[in-house]
Amino acid sequence: MDNFSWLTKVGLAILTFNSGMAIYRSSHGDAGSVAFDVVSFVNLLLLFSCLRLYERSPHNYSQRQTIKSAVWSLTTLLTVMFSYKVAALMPLAVELVVWTGMASATILGGGFYAFFIYKDKNHNNP
Repeated sequence: MDNFSWLTKVGLAILTFNSGMAIYRSSHGDAGSVAFDVVSFVNLLLLFSCLRLYERSPHNYSQRQTIKSAVWSLTTLLTVMFSYKVAALMPLAVELVVWTGMASATILGGGFYAFFIYKDKNHNNP
């Protein structure tokens, strides 16, 4: 952790503290909320690690596409998880719109298209 900037260390400390507090508050008989908090925290740590690895890898690195796929998968999992939490608070009709519309648009449009289909004409990176 010595090669991280102080701002990164502070951000990770805040994320860890907030996640710990959420887990503590959820731990009073709600195993589903604890699982949600733990999986979200681990997912974010993995996502930040993969993003760092992707940004630092050379453009001709053979595993770059695999790292990009991992980033998209982790982002997709977070989107589905948070869409579920938000949708659970809404009426059924709105819940369906959130699940089918918002999650799909974010996952397919914002994620898949941006990562795998769109090619920036100013850069030749895969």
